Amino acid sequence: MSILDSDIVNELQGLMGDRVTQAVAIRDQHGRDEGWHPAAAPDAVVFAESEADVVATVEACARYGIPLIPFGVGTSLEGNIGAIHGGVCIDLSRMTRVLEVNVEDLDARVQAGITRTVLNKALLRDGLFFPIDPGADATIGGMTATRASGTNAVRYGTMKDNVLGLTAVLADGSVIRTGNRARKSSAGYDLTRLLVGSEGTLAVITEVSLRLYGMPEVIGGAVCSFDGIGGAVRTVIEAIQLGVPVARLEFLDEVQVDACNRFSGLDLPVAPLLLVEFHGSAVAVADQASTVESLALGNGGRDWSWSTDQAERERLWTARHQAYYAAKALRPGCLAIPTDVCVPISRLADCVLETRADIDALKLTAPIVGHVGDGNFHVLVLFDPDHPDELDRAKELNARVIARAQGMGGTCTGEHGIGYGKLEFMRGEHDEGELRAMAAVKAALDPAGILNPGKMIPEIPALTG
Repeated sequence: MSILDSDIVNELQGLMGDRVTQAVAIRDQHGRDEGWHPAAAPDAVVFAESEADVVATVEACARYGIPLIPFGVGTSLEGNIGAIHGGVCIDLSRMTRVLEVNVEDLDARVQAGITRTVLNKALLRDGLFFPIDPGADATIGGMTATRASGTNAVRYGTMKDNVLGLTAVLADGSVIRTGNRARKSSAGYDLTRLLVGSEGTLAVITEVSLRLYGMPEVIGGAVCSFDGIGGAVRTVIEAIQLGVPVARLEFLDEVQVDACNRFSGLDLPVAPLLLVEFHGSAVAVADQASTVESLALGNGGRDWSWSTDQAERERLWTARHQAYYAAKALRPGCLAIPTDVCVPISRLADCVLETRADIDALKLTAPIVGHVGDGNFHVLVLFDPDHPDELDRAKELNARVIARAQGMGGTCTGEHGIGYGKLEFMRGEHDEGELRAMAAVKAALDPAGILNPGKMIPEIPALTG
């Protein structure tokens, strides 16, 4: 439903002036993320600067029955922010204040539009940091909405483990504040966890209370190449089973290593690779590194090296964070399907090796990279959008990887979320009872269905009939 001629635009412009726009370029920017799915531009964009702006926008959309899509900085990958039914996009990227930092209690409250790097710069003066690192410089609100994780998840968990409470605007414009600053509570439904990962389909998140951590005394980084994928993955499994408290445990196959070498100017051996990071005291870090080194060498590892040098560590991790762009640069002009399945750690080796066999059989270029310390890995399936056969093979590989992960007791998405790009795979992971329960929650909190419609829950006749 187009709102280009609707009174809602005039009403919102009367409240917020030129922070409400229908400019084509801005609308297009807010209808596309960094994924491969077709863009879907909203009919108007509102740049919110306060909770009052969000409330006014939600209330107007509720009165007019207009879809409303929250937007951070657009780094999502599964069409999470696409306005597939038109409507108003509410951009929260100007809401960037750190509202409070409680050093003794290790928590903070921030506005949803602040990015993780800006937040960590602000926390640095107190010797604190927020560890969730999805790679992209996403907003805290967006990370909360997609239940993000990333490279540090093996030690520090994901957003669901580190969000203490929220302020959110519901579909009728009312404001709720969930959670508290206590480290545990048994009082009532856990509305915080309900909204974490809801992708803007239940409420618009405006503030987030976060768990913080003290900066480690020492940070050590290690890199090790392997003769094959199996040895690298077995090293990960053994390290986790032994309880080695690694902070980061990242895997890159030889195709991804080659891509990173070219894109970031590295000279790593073109072979399966582990990047490992250790946090703690000097003695603890050295001990952890020694243990993982022994495991790696026992599994065909070679060229093990580790250092506490910050510049070298940052050089390697910057290259890791650019892996998506490095992979796409292998075939300029191509798009990439970035899968993000997650499996029980005991099935990780089987899942990765069988996936590599599928890639070879389908004759595709598809680097594998992942946060394998928690069983999460990505296959960056490259395809030329001008060649339908190649797109079909890329989709087939994506579906095979997801079906395999779900069959092993895993999930179709470890951190990217569902958006509309993975709707078709929800049925393979949730039975009708679960989907009915999700639909009931959605109907209770958003009865008119205006909040980010067409996302998260598949339209199944059994649910709507």
